[in-house]
Amino acid sequence: MNYNLYNLREDHDLYQKDIAEVIGVHKRTYSSWETGSKIIPLKHLNTLCNYYNVSMDYALNLTTKKTYPKIKKTKELNRKEIGSRIKIIRSDNKLTLRDLAKELNTTSSTISAYETGKTLILTAFAYQICKKYNISLDYLCGKIKNKYLN
Repeated sequence: MNYNLYNLREDHDLYQKDIAEVIGVHKRTYSSWETGSKIIPLKHLNTLCNYYNVSMDYALNLTTKKTYPKIKKTKELNRKEIGSRIKIIRSDNKLTLRDLAKELNTTSSTISAYETGKTLILTAFAYQICKKYNISLDYLCGKIKNKYLN
């Protein structure tokens, strides 16, 4: 995954340790996200995007648009809302649980856990869904109403 985290941090003239403190992780952890050697969890991505006032789509290079009108700064992501939006996307694309699970190389029970809000979807899976179906990650996470990437 190709993040915009480095550019965002540099644009704000900050050090990795500064951002790590903002989101409450070790500098090495943040550094691994910035270099792309590890995938940033959605809850931390949300915190960073709120801090920088940018869209999640921009942070993950899904769009060059830095933000959207009426974007919600949600402190905590709502797993149930994300789950219902996954279900809508799956339904719109005429996919069964098994179909989506196969596309993401996971199990139907994992997709079911996401859709019922028992578990927060992994960033890598959310990214794959957004990329394949041209869906905004900010929409998926309940931050905007417009479903499709511009």
